[in-house]
Amino acid sequence: MSTPASWNPPVFYQPSNSEETFSIPPLVYRPYNPESPSWSKTSVDTIVGTPPAKSETSIVLEKLPWDGYLEEDIPDKTQGKVMRDLRHLVFTIYHRLFGVVFITNMAILIALLAYGVNSQRLGLITVANIFVAIMMRQDYVVNAFFFVFTSVPPSWPLWFRLLMAKVYHLGGIHSGAAVSATLWLGVLAGQGTRELARGGEISVATVEITWIILMFLVGIIVFAVPALRSKSHDTFERVHRFMGWTATALVWAQVISLTNDWKGDASLGYALVHSAPMWLMFIITGSLILPWARLRKVPVRAVVLSDHAVRLFVNYKVFGFHPRPVPGSFSRVSLDPLNEWHAFANVPVPGTDEFSLVVSQAGDWTKELIRNPPKEIYFRGTPVAGVLRVNIMFRRVLFVATGSGIGPIAPCLFEKRQPSRLLWTGANIVKTFGTDLVDAVKEADPDACIYDTRVHGRPDMVKLTYKMVKDFDAEAVVIISNEPLTKKVVYGMMSRGIPAFGAIWDS
Repeated sequence: MSTPASWNPPVFYQPSNSEETFSIPPLVYRPYNPESPSWSKTSVDTIVGTPPAKSETSIVLEKLPWDGYLEEDIPDKTQGKVMRDLRHLVFTIYHRLFGVVFITNMAILIALLAYGVNSQRLGLITVANIFVAIMMRQDYVVNAFFFVFTSVPPSWPLWFRLLMAKVYHLGGIHSGAAVSATLWLGVLAGQGTRELARGGEISVATVEITWIILMFLVGIIVFAVPALRSKSHDTFERVHRFMGWTATALVWAQVISLTNDWKGDASLGYALVHSAPMWLMFIITGSLILPWARLRKVPVRAVVLSDHAVRLFVNYKVFGFHPRPVPGSFSRVSLDPLNEWHAFANVPVPGTDEFSLVVSQAGDWTKELIRNPPKEIYFRGTPVAGVLRVNIMFRRVLFVATGSGIGPIAPCLFEKRQPSRLLWTGANIVKTFGTDLVDAVKEADPDACIYDTRVHGRPDMVKLTYKMVKDFDAEAVVIISNEPLTKKVVYGMMSRGIPAFGAIWDS
């Protein structure tokens, strides 16, 4: 039934014991119908009417979870701005880990240069740093770190759990070791050139290979600079992959050649068996091959949620020896394995052997995937734990999602490991993600705050998140959103003493 032409929306007030008026979003008018079975059911989009004795219609407004949040005071940030920014922006755990690795390497380098060092020892230290850099990105190593660190029970002191929850900053070790390896390689190239000029043990082949590897590593680091990486992530991935593989093959040649240069009277085979760099290279190579050895093209069942999202269902048993994905983990998928990979959160489907991936439009690749859903897709490696996995360390958690950020968060809600609350903002949420997903989320958290920005406008996420934290008495916040908003909310919470976690875009 359409709204009567003569009907004008009334002015709404708080209950009679309050003198404050409040603003409301556009209302959906629905005449009173006592025979309607759905009349008494309210939602954030439906206003329910009951006719009083002296009026044809009247309207009762359901209180929304965010009502009045803009008027509520939010405490000032702790510490001074300089100290606060140094702590939360400059000296993050990621940067601290990078600094520890890099400064340690530089201290060793200075000591060796002061007391004298040859190309053989420089080669060993270079390979050792490459080993650390690669292992910190190995799926099973990452999962092992997450398993150990997130095993801390919620009953332990908050400060210790907060520190352990920073396990997802381990990329700082990777970056620190990679940059250090490049510097060590530069010193090796210089030292090798000097030894060659002086008629030392090193050969021309070893020196030439070393300079070539150095150029490859410098190229990889340049493309890994955040400003370049964010602008052209696909190029960064290809450079990282193909130049990395080429550099690995060249390091093999360098290790064999350098070992041959310094073997003395021993045979090359004997020298290689007793060479630490050789064994490190075996582990490095195996680590790089393993995810590709588990490359699988598997059937998927696609459910198109809207023009902006699709949900891909996969039976995890088709992978053979493959662990069931856990909430807070992600899988890498591709339609062209050599050129392009994308990571999406695993959403286990309770009571089945399936899990799903929620893909929303965020570029040409996802746009094409939604328009033409595949029947098969490539998976590589094993499910890997991510930032959301740290939620299990806290007693009460507020999950914050914007748009498709609900994909990673949904399985954590469904797990119901601890009391949790959801704040989900986005445009046309039901239309975009479908009633099945939205209903499942509401079933997992009946009090979830689902905020439609098309109806209510863009919220102040820091203020709204803070209100939700206080209303729910949350111990920690985990947010999945775009980079600027994630950093803003995490900073806004951490600077006010509230533990908050979000992706750090370091890969």
